[in-house]
Amino acid sequence: MAEVIDGKSVAEDVVQKVKALTAELSARGATRPGLAVVIVGEDPASQVYVASKSRTAKECGFLSLQHTLPAETTEEQLLKIIGDLNADPSVHGILVQLPLPGHIDSGKVIQTIAPEKDVDGFHFINVGKLGTGELETAFVPCTPAGSMLLIERVRGKDLSGLNAVVVGRSNIVGKPMANLLLAANCTVTIAHSRTKDLPALARTADILVAAVGRPEMVKGDWVKPGATVIDVGINRIPAPEKGEGKSRLVGDVAYAESAKVAGAITPVPGGVGPMTIAMLMANTVASAYLAAGLKRPSF
Repeated sequence: MAEVIDGKSVAEDVVQKVKALTAELSARGATRPGLAVVIVGEDPASQVYVASKSRTAKECGFLSLQHTLPAETTEEQLLKIIGDLNADPSVHGILVQLPLPGHIDSGKVIQTIAPEKDVDGFHFINVGKLGTGELETAFVPCTPAGSMLLIERVRGKDLSGLNAVVVGRSNIVGKPMANLLLAANCTVTIAHSRTKDLPALARTADILVAAVGRPEMVKGDWVKPGATVIDVGINRIPAPEKGEGKSRLVGDVAYAESAKVAGAITPVPGGVGPMTIAMLMANTVASAYLAAGLKRPSF
């Protein structure tokens, strides 16, 4: 059976390091990290995410600001708030919770965030830095950054000679994940819905990352024996065995059958999920160090 990669434990390690780095900043007399989260509208899932992010920021000793705006907020009003946060020296990270209401252009909003405060890693400048290997100053999207830390726990930082297959080509996970694996010297293939014979391609992977949003799409016979499998998917499916109307969370990988073949695998829940918020905290403390003219901490 595969080693189960415990994302909760690794995320806790990251958060403990963030707390120590925050205390060190204060000891040097520098401004403590500040994270501003902006949410527009009443989306219940977004409310849960935002509450969790704000709670973790406070735990880390950050200045935690939350702007909760009504759904009818105009794009102009939202851009004004972002402009104010860009200019505020006590704020090192700005996060706008997606999705935004339909009348607001999310792309325009994201590109308005100052790149040095873009702790989500979605600004074109950060995307470009990651794509060209400028990792010292780039902010990397939190989910792929967290996935990469989990891979390093199993395989080490130098992945020379290993084949990686990333299933999914989104701007949020698939593409940045591929760039991180390239930077670690992997040979990388990005697969997607138009890829021919996806199972055969997946079987070539020493590192297989699934980020497609389709429940249990990756089967056990797609997995190369001994491969490291990172399951980014979080899908809710009916669970009649738990009772009428009940559901359960599954990933993009058929876990039970894949765990029999893989060398190491992330569970869902408890794998990549906890890493996302931990890396948001890591990016924010890194931004505060850079703003203070100090060397960026590594994780």
